This record gives sequence, C-alpha cells and structure tokens, in this order.
Amino acid sequence: MAGFIRYACLAANGHNTQPWLFSIKGNTIDIVPDVERRTPVVDPDDHHLYVSLGCALENLLLAIENRGLSTTVNLLDQGAGGVSVVLEDTSAAIDPLDQALFAAIPFRQSTRSVYSGAAVSTERLATLGRASRINGVSLSLLTDRARIDLVRDLVIEGNNRQMDDPAFVRELLHWLRFSPSHAMSAGDGLYSATTGNPSLPEWLGPLAFRLAFTKSGEADKYARQMDSSAGVAVLAAEQADPAGWISVGRSCQRFCLAATALGLKTAFVNQPLEVAELRLALAEMARLRGLRPDVVLRFGYADVLPFSPRRPVADVIRT
Repeated sequence: MAGFIRYACLAANGHNTQPWLFSIKGNTIDIVPDVERRTPVVDPDDHHLYVSLGCALENLLLAIENRGLSTTVNLLDQGAGGVSVVLEDTSAAIDPLDQALFAAIPFRQSTRSVYSGAAVSTERLATLGRASRINGVSLSLLTDRARIDLVRDLVIEGNNRQMDDPAFVRELLHWLRFSPSHAMSAGDGLYSATTGNPSLPEWLGPLAFRLAFTKSGEADKYARQMDSSAGVAVLAAEQADPAGWISVGRSCQRFCLAATALGLKTAFVNQPLEVAELRLALAEMARLRGLRPDVVLRFGYADVLPFSPRRPVADVIRT
C-alpha cells in the first residue's frame, strides 16, 4: 500500500505544499486534506487544496490499475473530507493510455521556465484532450496566439494585484526554499532551482527575494514564459465544490502526465483564478461561460529543470 502512496505523493499541487494525508485500513486507502498546509491568502476557499487531492488521487488510481487491480472511489463528506479508495479483489484490464500515464509519473514536473515556442501537432493536442477526459470536467485548449496573449495579459494583471497584497507576499515567502539543504530538509515548497533561479544561502534568500521581486521583473518573466508557450489549457468543473475540484485535479494530473509522455512540459499560471475579478474574463476567453475556471496550465517544449522535493511517504501516512 505504501508503494501506491509513493506514486500519489508525486502529483502536481499548489505551491508544492503537498496538502494531503493518507490512511490505510485493510484494503482501503483514504486521502484527506492536511489543513495545516492550507494557503488561505491565495486559496481562501481551499479550491487549490482539493485540486491537489484530485491530482494525488489520479496518480494513486493509475498505480493501482497498473498492478491489474480494480478500485471503487467514494467521496468522504461529499468530497470535503477527501476520498476513499477501495482495492477490489477483481482484476482489471490495463488501458494502454493509462500505462503510458503511469510510466510518466516519476518524470512529470512543473517546469517554470521559458519554453521553445515550437507548436504542438494536432494529433498530440487530440491525445492531451483524450487523456484528460473526466466526467464533469470541461477542457479548453487555447493554441492561437491572440488568445494566448490575452491569457498572458490576465496572468500579468493577476500577478500585479497579488504583489500589491502584503499578505500574499508573506504567504509566498513562507513556501519558498532558497538553499538545497532547506529544500531537502523541508521536503516541500518552491525550491528556487526548480524555477531556473540560482540557489542561495537561506539567510540571504528572503533579502534577495524582496529586492528582485518587482512588478516589472515579474511581468517581464511571465511575458517571456507565456510568449514561448505552445498553448494554454483551462479546466473547469461543472460543480464548484470540493467534489468538482477533486475531479478537476484528476483531469489536470492526466493532462500533465500525457504531456510528459509526449515530451512536453507544463506549468501552472493560475493568477487569473486567484484574483476573483479576473475569472469571468478568463471564462469568456476560454469559452467556458457559466463555469468557474479551476486550473490554468501553459504547455510546450522545454528542457528538464531540477525536480521539486517531496516529503517521505512515512510523513504523510496517518497511523
């Protein structure tokens, strides 16, 4: 069981907070929110938290399926309490696409760098759409430059507004890891090397951050990143509640794993979601009228960066 959980812990998640806890009871694995790892400023309704749980759930299901086992998934308290996965005695056929997604789990990363700018073929876009299909979740793929540019402008505007909020900056700084020793000892957070930035002594990092973290600098960074991306994926749940957000997380994880299997990289650009006034504009742009956008990913071709740290499996299992 712990081996399955190890794969679950490699899932995408906001700020690399890894906001999950697991418990094992016989043939059942529960995934529940770790409320001590909430990010209440950037995520006041725990939307990112439940998306992260959905990402971990999908990795868990792929790992179990790869062993030829069937599962039943039950929501706990309509999703607010997490999910329960029951391993069945019956065997299940292994879907070739899911095999490829499972094989990609150790190699998926949020690659926060400038991409190559190369276009993604229609065939590969179709694979991304097929792989990420989950009931109750809509996916909008934006690949025309005009609409990518509009998303870029929303990302920059959202980032500008967040940088004006001292509480946001304090929360972000809390999750930044500047030195390899701190990143490895904490096992979580946003390690500077994973974004292409140099590692720094931990005492120097916060000072350098406050000097370098400027609106103009961040705007230029996001403009270059968005302009180099092949496309943007926007995912939205039909129901805006924990159950819907968990489903979005599953779809998001499958999209990222399919991208990895195809040699693509992905990264979250969720700023337009995190500033409520910008969500409607994003929904209109992504042709998701009537839905609340839940995840925004940019994708394209890029080199591998250092991987984010992960906590030991023993630290996330409740006894």
